Order: sequence, then C-alpha cells, then structure tokens
Amino acid sequence: MSFLIRLVLLALAFQFLLPMIPGIQVHGGFVTSLGLALMFSVLGWIVSWVAALITAFLAVGTLGLALLVLIPLWLVGFWLLPAYTLMLTSDVMPTYLQVAGWTPAIMGGLLTLVIGIVTDSDNFKRKTTVVERV
Repeated sequence: MSFLIRLVLLALAFQFLLPMIPGIQVHGGFVTSLGLALMFSVLGWIVSWVAALITAFLAVGTLGLALLVLIPLWLVGFWLLPAYTLMLTSDVMPTYLQVAGWTPAIMGGLLTLVIGIVTDSDNFKRKTTVVERV
C-alpha cells in the first residue's frame, strides 16, 4: 500500500513540482508522470542495490578498512543517489523527462528524497500502530 502512495506522490511531483525547478522539463500528462515515477522507483532500487553491493565488496575486500572512508561518504552523500537516479531516468526516457545538469538534478533529487522518507513503509507502520493504540 505504501508503494502505491509513494508512486502517486512521485507522479504528482513529476507532474507539478519538478517542472517548477529551472532545468527540469516533463512532457506529457499524469499517465506519463506515473510511468516516470515507476521508472524512477525501479531505477532507484537498482542504484541503491548497486551502491550497497559496491560498499560490501569494498568493505570485505579491504577487511573493513574501506569503511573508514565509505561511512562518511554515505553520511554526506546519501542525497546524491536520488539525483543520480533522476539523471538516469532522464537518460532512459529522454522524450518525457529532460534534466539540464546536476544542479537541477540535485534539487529534484532532494524533493524525491523527502517524498521517499515521508512514505517509508516503516513510518507508515509506526503511525498505524500509534493510531490503533489511541
């Protein structure tokens, strides 16, 4: 259920909020935005898994020494993954989404990051149990 809510919120963001950022253009209606949101979600899942696999490979390969560099990189650069995913989505679907550089991608990525944090399934489970207890 939370995935569908996240998908609709991302589609609304693609339709209304992201075109307000200078350098991001979305062409098409709500169905196109829904397709962009689905592609963004799938690519975001792939990008996060690849980043986690690279982290695990480097941590095991260096017997944990790479974690001295990787942990600060994750803490400082976690907001770059949605920006990269947005750029990747614009590369996969250039007819419908155009991003004119890294600055608009970072701004749009931060917006999608906030949507992802708000619609996280763990947050929904916590809010539901709190409401049920009251």
